[in-house]
Amino acid sequence: MESLEAELTRASDLDVAELADAIETIGFECTRCGACCKGYESDDGEREPHTATVFPDEARELQDVTDYDQRSGEAASGSSSGTSLEWRDVARPMPYGLVDGDDGPEGETFEWALQTDACGDCTFYTEDDDGMGACQVHDDRPLICETYPFSVALGGTSQPMGEAVDEEGMVRAHECEGLGRDISREEAEELARALKTRAVRELQEAVGVRDNYRPVDTDDGDVVVYDSEGPKNVDGTPR
Repeated sequence: MESLEAELTRASDLDVAELADAIETIGFECTRCGACCKGYESDDGEREPHTATVFPDEARELQDVTDYDQRSGEAASGSSSGTSLEWRDVARPMPYGLVDGDDGPEGETFEWALQTDACGDCTFYTEDDDGMGACQVHDDRPLICETYPFSVALGGTSQPMGEAVDEEGMVRAHECEGLGRDISREEAEELARALKTRAVRELQEAVGVRDNYRPVDTDDGDVVVYDSEGPKNVDGTPR
């Protein structure tokens, strides 16, 4: 198995033109169905929340999107227009590794996921009167959202929403009704550049998590999140 550093070098050497070729071959156009932003029904009938990785610096950028509540009506913590969002408005601990305690989730986990609403949908997702989905922070959305439904086949990079349904060279495509549609070369290249950036960032984050991992004691009902900056509390403050 290649080291994270070796995979990071491979990610840095990815050819954007080749990635764009693969994206063109697969084809893609967003239909604004919202499936990649919403919770879903699992095989056992349970409602599963939307889970998309957000890096620490991306979460901080989203905290500064001060017109969010102007567009949505109300931010998760009830912040007023012109003020920054709280960390918990933006990010929640990645659920993997946590268990249900008497007062909610507890345990240890790695990395953060975008915050969700009571229905399990991304907190920044909305629909217009015609039922078309929209991201309220589209210009500041995380890389995993910007590049969906694609990922790069490198060790240490993530596969959003399960295994790939199509693959072309280094590019994997994941379940999405927009796959197979025509995409312009300009759009394919823009998506390819973002895909390369995401692959590099994911591996940089993985190296950071490894290098800054420092086990801390936890109490009952406690949650610790280990990210590339070290252990943190659920509100994003250092542990």
